[in-house]
Amino acid sequence: MIGIITAEPMHRAGWERLWRQNIISFGAPDMTDDVIDALWHRILDPDHAMQAWLAVDLIGEKDGPLVVGLAHIIVHPHTFSLRNVAYLEDFWVSADQRGLGIGGQMMAALQTQAHQQDWARLYWLTAGDNHHAQRLYDRLTDRVDAVLYKIDTV
Repeated sequence: MIGIITAEPMHRAGWERLWRQNIISFGAPDMTDDVIDALWHRILDPDHAMQAWLAVDLIGEKDGPLVVGLAHIIVHPHTFSLRNVAYLEDFWVSADQRGLGIGGQMMAALQTQAHQQDWARLYWLTAGDNHHAQRLYDRLTDRVDAVLYKIDTV
């Protein structure tokens, strides 16, 4: 049975295992341990804008719940209203768990959280060639016609 929960200290090893899969897949395999540690501390800090939501197998392993998916969101003010919005920065399901509906469960849980917290919007970007993820997203909502620009400063 899969549950969607916020990250807690006991989830560090499972979260990090998935995070390392994600950064390798998205071209950042050289992320240092101190950056990963700092990210984890941000996630656990209730005063920080970043949150981590995890999909866990509640039956799990004898050592605790098995983390099978992660979602990092950043909650921030919105310029068109006084309500916050949430940016889904990272979304990852373990390769051996894909196709089982976990991504859909995670997105449904994030939508529930958005309603409970009165966020005006949950939004995200995905790579143009990430067709597998786009199939999920296209079932959830309509695409926005936008063009992303970025200036790397490091």
